[in-house]
Amino acid sequence: MANRLILLGAPGSGKGTQARFICEHLGIPQISTGDMLRAAAHTVGSSLGGKVREVLTAGELVSDELIMELVLKRLREPDCLPGFLLDGFPRTLGQAEALRAARVSLDKIIVLKVPDEVVVRRLSGRRVHPGSGRVYHIEFNRPREAGRDDETGEPLEQRDDDREDTVRHRLDVYHKQTAPLTEYYSTRTAGSREAAPAAFIELDAARPMEEIRQAILSLLD
Repeated sequence: MANRLILLGAPGSGKGTQARFICEHLGIPQISTGDMLRAAAHTVGSSLGGKVREVLTAGELVSDELIMELVLKRLREPDCLPGFLLDGFPRTLGQAEALRAARVSLDKIIVLKVPDEVVVRRLSGRRVHPGSGRVYHIEFNRPREAGRDDETGEPLEQRDDDREDTVRHRLDVYHKQTAPLTEYYSTRTAGSREAAPAAFIELDAARPMEEIRQAILSLLD
């Protein structure tokens, strides 16, 4: 049975970790539009790659049409036959409609739900050792000495993306884009004559990671 999935989740919901787990468990590829755009931009001799490169070089937003062209091309590859996980796509209602119009069948839409204040607490508390990439947290994974890397004793830094005002802005953008998507998918039924998800599932992702993983396992098995 194919596993054609979409995983939605705000920054700090654990989506990246759970996406990797799902793909490893099911043996399906993780389809990330960000990865595809970067790969296409570096592909020599491809007309599609040339289009992407031109848009990115100009500093413009990639159109839904171009994103769809990339996604559909990727979904036609043999490793997607057993299924796939769409990560970061669709990002807008227009992209969801385009996916439906292309008659791409979906089996499950999984939404990881986390209260905004939990996300802010998770992300704004992260600290990083620039030299190694080691990650700490001021509450959940404290260094032995506050503000210092355990191995080198060097100062830890807070990434710009993890500052509270930036996190709240990212959450605001996410909610504006995703609220229409969750409503769109939650109101569609598997009985529709059009391509539609077989199941729409919302999971409480404020729980410990292992509990969320077990909940996902129960959905997939």
